[in-house]
Amino acid sequence: MKPSIASKLAQLADRLDEVTRLLSTEQATRDMEGFRKLNRERAEIEPVVEVYHAYQACQADIATALEMSSDPDMREFADTEVKAGRERQETLVAELQKMLLPKDPNDDRNVFLEVRAGTGGDEAAIFAGDIFRMYMRFAERRRWQVEIISESLGEMGGYKEVIARLIGQGAYSVLKFESGVHRVQRVPATETQGRIHTSACTVAILPEADEVGEVELNPADMRIDTFRASGAGGQHINKTDSAVRITHIPTGTVVECQDGRSQHQNKAQALRVLAARIKAKEEQAAHSKVAAERKSLVGSGDRSERIRTYNFPQGRVTDHRINLTLYKMDHIMDGDISELTNALMAEHQAELLAALAQEG
Repeated sequence: MKPSIASKLAQLADRLDEVTRLLSTEQATRDMEGFRKLNRERAEIEPVVEVYHAYQACQADIATALEMSSDPDMREFADTEVKAGRERQETLVAELQKMLLPKDPNDDRNVFLEVRAGTGGDEAAIFAGDIFRMYMRFAERRRWQVEIISESLGEMGGYKEVIARLIGQGAYSVLKFESGVHRVQRVPATETQGRIHTSACTVAILPEADEVGEVELNPADMRIDTFRASGAGGQHINKTDSAVRITHIPTGTVVECQDGRSQHQNKAQALRVLAARIKAKEEQAAHSKVAAERKSLVGSGDRSERIRTYNFPQGRVTDHRINLTLYKMDHIMDGDISELTNALMAEHQAELLAALAQEG
């Protein structure tokens, strides 16, 4: 085990002892917020320290077996014990390395999914609709809740733009590598001569900001316009100025929402999306220096980056960041994308492990 990792584990073991001592004092429950924080910290540290103690016990067992090997009558038994101990030691080190990987603070959050038609005209809008449906079916499989925030329909079907909120534990951790340009190669329904066309749509996955404190939205920095909603929704939605457009003047960010039943509801939803976009911009700026030094193997998540191609004539889907090709187009377009999301998460974890190995 690398000295830097051993040092981190020793510090965590000392901290667990300290937290346990603090929780056992009479004063602990007088500050309930502090009490909850200490309990959360213990819940995070305890599993790591337990594995660390198992590693230390394994080390002691190996040392005992090595001492026994000096006795000719015990050598064969001792050698077997040393071999088994070292194999277990390797397993425990690998487990500890994974447990020490930095956690993305956004991983447990709900997300805003934004899909926009790119190059390709009507076919791009139709494809954007197909991609949006793919994510909706995936959300159904995960039993996530879905709220449509805003939609702009394409003239021949699909969407020029659609925004939805996906509510589910760990939604961001699963979908965060989906941001980017998704390209399709197929014969469009509107094509009369059977030619294969290439078009694209962009996908953005934004972690939802906390209701309070995380993103400060100053009313003086926002221009809020109301207008009459268009499209489906019945008489009520078309007779009142219920649609809301919010412009965040400092960043130039514009959000529209018109799918709610009231102006109040649309404003609340638009503010949520605005907060998520501003949070994403702030985090992108904060991480830009690190990203320039060591670009992630699974891509930067930049919307201009082509990440995946859906080739319908060949029935294949290729993720260009990890060179993974799957010949299961029908399943993927029906929301069975776990093989893709799992592979991207595994690649990201491998990169983090490589970075951890280079430390100290």
